[in-house]
Amino acid sequence: MTDATEAPPAPPAAPDEPAARPRRRGRLVPYWLLLPGILWLVVFFALPMLYQASTSVQTGSLTDGYEVTWHFATYWDAIGEYWPQFLRSVQYAGTATVLCLLLGYPLAYLIAFKAGRWRSLVLILVIAPFFTSFLIRTLAWKTILADGGPVVGALNSLHLLDVTSWLGMTEGDRVLATPLAVVCGLTYNFLPFMVLPLYTSLERIDPRLHEASGDLYARPFTTFRKVTFRLSMPGVVSGTLLTFIPASGDYINSQLLGSTNEKMIGNVIQSQFLTVLDYPTAAALSFLLMAAILLIVTFYIRRSGTEDLV
Repeated sequence: MTDATEAPPAPPAAPDEPAARPRRRGRLVPYWLLLPGILWLVVFFALPMLYQASTSVQTGSLTDGYEVTWHFATYWDAIGEYWPQFLRSVQYAGTATVLCLLLGYPLAYLIAFKAGRWRSLVLILVIAPFFTSFLIRTLAWKTILADGGPVVGALNSLHLLDVTSWLGMTEGDRVLATPLAVVCGLTYNFLPFMVLPLYTSLERIDPRLHEASGDLYARPFTTFRKVTFRLSMPGVVSGTLLTFIPASGDYINSQLLGSTNEKMIGNVIQSQFLTVLDYPTAAALSFLLMAAILLIVTFYIRRSGTEDLV
């Protein structure tokens, strides 16, 4: 029996203040680690965007100076004058994205499931063009597609240029300085951006799922359509976005491989900034391009049903 005079047990001692401080500091560590990235985005993204936004609503001239007058009519004038270049950019970038998907998916599938010990070597070959300047790679296509070259000769012998001329992609017996040349340059330069995300998604697929599909008497095409392709949709969406977005604003390919009839909106922005020196119009075109790409990407993601995958 317990003695009534026995003192009750003492309450547990409160934690020392010095021991609590390290816990608080530990909670702040992730935020300190994020600080350099946040500063980088603020200095090199947020502030330039704000400056461009203020530039787009300014009026004036280079000699007299520019002043913020909230002149939003610059946007309407830019749309009314340069809408053909906007449509051409979407058309070229969309065509190049589809071609990259058609070329890149079989290549990514081969690397993921068939390459075996050669997988690393093939991946190196895919990213090897990045070791060369973007400009030099595009200039090389001027030699490849030159009039009288082997590529044009082969297309002529196969009468494929007649088909592309009927589609409006080439003119006569030449490929250079035509829409086909610009699309070929975009496809070549941005193909690795499609292959790598596709390979990443395909590599994660368990091969036993293919075996299970075969055990259920599914044909190879059915297995690809209902198993492989559906499980690789995150790579398809990521690859198409990584290809379409930079291709829409590209101006190097149309500048070097096209003519004045193949100018994209990127060429107009570059000219307005560096040649015409009309900074408000150039800034307005930049924001219009970003808004158009954002709308297209949002619609595409919702239609593909992959909002939770990107």
